[in-house]
Formats: sequence, structure tokens, C-alpha cells
Amino acid sequence: MFIEIRKLTKKFQIDRKSRDSAAAVLTVLEDIDLEIRQGEFVSLLGASGCGKTTLLRIVSGLLAADGGTVEVGGKRVTRPRPDLSMVFQNFGLLPWRSVLDNVAFPLEIDGQSKEARYTVARPLLKLVGLDQFERHYPHELSGGMQQRVGIARALTRNPSVLLMDEPFAALDAQTREVLQSDLLRIWNETKCTVLFVTHSIDEALLLSDRIVVFKSNPGRVHAIVAPPFAGVRTTADVRMHASFGATHAELRQMI
Repeated sequence: MFIEIRKLTKKFQIDRKSRDSAAAVLTVLEDIDLEIRQGEFVSLLGASGCGKTTLLRIVSGLLAADGGTVEVGGKRVTRPRPDLSMVFQNFGLLPWRSVLDNVAFPLEIDGQSKEARYTVARPLLKLVGLDQFERHYPHELSGGMQQRVGIARALTRNPSVLLMDEPFAALDAQTREVLQSDLLRIWNETKCTVLFVTHSIDEALLLSDRIVVFKSNPGRVHAIVAPPFAGVRTTADVRMHASFGATHAELRQMI
């Protein structure tokens, strides 16, 4: 397996003044075991507070676990790595930089020349449909366009894993639907592994090879569902599939 998560546990101290040590600690994740194949699109689905984002941050190396391990490509994750890229719900663009310079920013941090980083960034802007906007600034773009910039920026280092934390949650329904289709196209072209956090059952069904359903208090894997129409979702509207409604109802009952 490409991503292997074993017995992962994470706790947060919530009351430093409490004399009851057990009451002062919140177990957010408990004994998470998960395997993800290379090139797979996997969604983490569950109610708020079940630990989805915490797990994503641990996989990215931004947060340390209290127990268990995460391995990507056979190497243990202990800190952020250039082959693991994160896309946040907040676009996080630098307002004083152009679209092109926002996309190229990770490569600037890496010390690459302007010519080298633009050579990488321009094809990615074309991939996300923004090649005509490279000289624009974030305030001149719609929310959906800004998130496309964020996705292009995350792809600059040619990551093996794209970690996405509810990237479309702040967008209107129509824009969200367009970006879901765009993401599937980009995933098809880049062949990278995607771990995607969402609260939306529809979104999970539209995007995923498999859906990992979480339960809360503490966060744990309740079930893993492989939608029966996953193989055709890049070429057809799966909402019209005969099994869509039944699978949707099954997931809702689990949550």
C-alpha cells in the first residue's frame, strides 16, 4: 500500500487547570488503521469534530500523533515533506502577488530561479483553466478561481499525495459542482493520490474511489464504502446512477 496508517492516536489537552487529568484530555483519534493505494481518490466523511482534519494534518506532517505511525511510499512521516501537498479551505493566497507568482511561490521557497519556477507554474495554470489570468491579483478573481490557484500551487512540486481539507466548502453550489468536475479531470491527468476531507455525502460520492466514514468521541473509522459507480464517475453523472440514492441513504445512516 502507498499510504499506511497504523494504530494512530491523537489527544489534545483541553483544560490545563483541571485536577482531573482524564477530564483535561480529549482523545480526537483512536486506533486509526487505514491503507490507501497509489493513485486512489479517498474521501474522509463524517460529522464535525470526528477528527478528519486532524488526521489529514498528521498525514501531511504538520501535526504529530501521540501514538501509531503514518508511512507514505514506505517512508515514515515525521514532518512536512515536499511530496505531500495540502489544499486548505481558506485559499491562503498572497494578495500582493500575481496569480503566477502565487502558484510559483513554493518553488521560490525551494530556491529555484524565476525562469525555472515560471516554467513549472504556467502549465499548471493552464491545467486549472487560468492561463489567461496569470497577471491578475487574488482580489480580481472569484472564489472558485482563487481555489483553482490554490490547487495549482499545491501541484508545483509534483506531489505524490494531494491532501485537501474541505477545499470547496466556502463556495456556492454551482461553483462547487464545477470545481468538483475540474478536480476529477486534474486527478485523472496528474495520477496523484488524493485524500479529501468533506462533510458532504454528495461530494464524497461524486469524487471518491472509496469513502472512509468516521464516528466521533473519539474519532475512529466506522466503515469504508466503495461506491458501485466509482469507475464511471469521470465520464458520467453518477447522480443518475441507479445505486446513487441507496448509497447516499446508507452513508447518511452511518453518519
